[in-house]
Amino acid sequence: MKNKVLKIHPKDNVLIALADLRAGEVISYQGETYTLVDDIHAKHKFYIKDMNAGDEVFMYGTLVGKTQYALKAGALMTVENLKHAAAAYQYRPYNYEWQAPDVSKFANRTFNGYHRQNGKVGTANYWLFIPTVFCENRNLDVIREALHNELGYAVTAKYKAYTHQLVEAFKNGTDISTFEASFSVENERNNRVFKNIDGIKFLNHQGGCGGTRQDAAILSKLLAAYADHPNVAGITVLSLGCQNLQVQDFLADLKERNPSFDKPLYIFEQQKSQSEENMIAEAIKKTFTGLIEVNKIERQPAPLSKLNIGVKCGGSDGFSGISANPAVGYCSDLLVGLGATVLLAEFPELCGAEQNIIDRTKDEAAAQKFIKLMSAYSQSAENAGSGFDMNPSPGNIKDGLITDAIKSNGAAKKGGTSPIVDVLDYTEPSTKSGLNLVCTPGNDVEATTGKAASGATLILFTTGLGTPTGNPICPVIKVATNNSLTNRMGDIIDINTGPVIEGEKTIEEMGEDILEYCIKAASGEVIPKAVLLNQDDFIPWKRGVSL
Repeated sequence: MKNKVLKIHPKDNVLIALADLRAGEVISYQGETYTLVDDIHAKHKFYIKDMNAGDEVFMYGTLVGKTQYALKAGALMTVENLKHAAAAYQYRPYNYEWQAPDVSKFANRTFNGYHRQNGKVGTANYWLFIPTVFCENRNLDVIREALHNELGYAVTAKYKAYTHQLVEAFKNGTDISTFEASFSVENERNNRVFKNIDGIKFLNHQGGCGGTRQDAAILSKLLAAYADHPNVAGITVLSLGCQNLQVQDFLADLKERNPSFDKPLYIFEQQKSQSEENMIAEAIKKTFTGLIEVNKIERQPAPLSKLNIGVKCGGSDGFSGISANPAVGYCSDLLVGLGATVLLAEFPELCGAEQNIIDRTKDEAAAQKFIKLMSAYSQSAENAGSGFDMNPSPGNIKDGLITDAIKSNGAAKKGGTSPIVDVLDYTEPSTKSGLNLVCTPGNDVEATTGKAASGATLILFTTGLGTPTGNPICPVIKVATNNSLTNRMGDIIDINTGPVIEGEKTIEEMGEDILEYCIKAASGEVIPKAVLLNQDDFIPWKRGVSL
């Protein structure tokens, strides 16, 4: 490790510990020395000068909080001595100039994707089951078990075998407490019937009826977005019949989104069927015939400009904003330089970074849209008795993210430095190449659900604490912020940016590595861990009730 501490921006008045530091230790950094008042664990911060109550604290060159009482230089930043504060923001004419990074290394590269008739290119080829109402979830579960087991998409065989071993051991009088698991390493993907179908996915949800009509309307647009997604080859819809979200509403939203929609689409309504058994059997049979047809689609080369990549963080830690997020941000800049599309969301995690974002937005209409969405979202959180300042989780705080503005300014690094070409509300499709903002919560699953709806065909998901989050139709790539997490939870991590913390790699080198992985994942050459685990998380957002 080259340095024990890091100062992100010249304006900052705190340093980040890159390793555990002890009270009384003298730290030398950039010609200055600091004597520590407290133990400072890795990922946490200490003040570099004496502070008075109410003093402003800066990180990333931005206001992130105000001190609550007098503090000595070398004191640990805590939730007791620092409270969230963020600068006001407004639209102002600003001529943002950006120099794209050198993309010559990637200029003529391609990925092997699934070409759709509307010109979009998927990174996967999925068949999708959609319920228009939660009443059909049980029927989807039955179909999932049947299709996954028989067609080779199940990933639970090793756990079934383990349970069988436990049963046999119990029958034989073996002490279960001494029983050790042994899992075979059989590649279940080799047993698939349809080699060009990457998965059969199911959008179980709790909506479609019983809530507000507005909830049903938003859900309809969300489901239509998933049906129209480039990674989806065909769709089976299950409906009860009497719910708020009617099939014709879903079809109207699908037609509005894509008037030339041409994928196989099969609809089954239970209240019109002879029996549940008959409906399920017909749905399986019809879907099987559809799978035979879409299995004929094969991967073909496509330019990297056809990539649409969402960037997300979750289970963030004090290293997120200095390793994984900036590395993903450099990858984002490379993608924008190549003519691709990048989606940055999580509006509660842009709190404190708003002015920088507004100044980077290419036109005033988009900037004003961002301000309107951000203000309305913040107000709705306050109306519910919360606020963006309550966004950091206990895990975030424990690992060094003391205020929402600290978390947010680090989170915004995932979007790189390129101009913002468009601002999208929830479920709105991305239509412009470049960096787009998407209004979603910070909640991991609600955010990934929203990014896929806006067209992301891969998601880069950074994490410092570890999370298994995935998405049914958009492969999610996990990027760890540190070596410790990668060593401890390697079964869910795809890329490790720990070498940045250790001083072994630069942000730019790591960003290029991430793009290389994206190209392989988009081509089906490597399979992200969340995909291997069938981590198919899907939660529609009910506006105003989630951070």
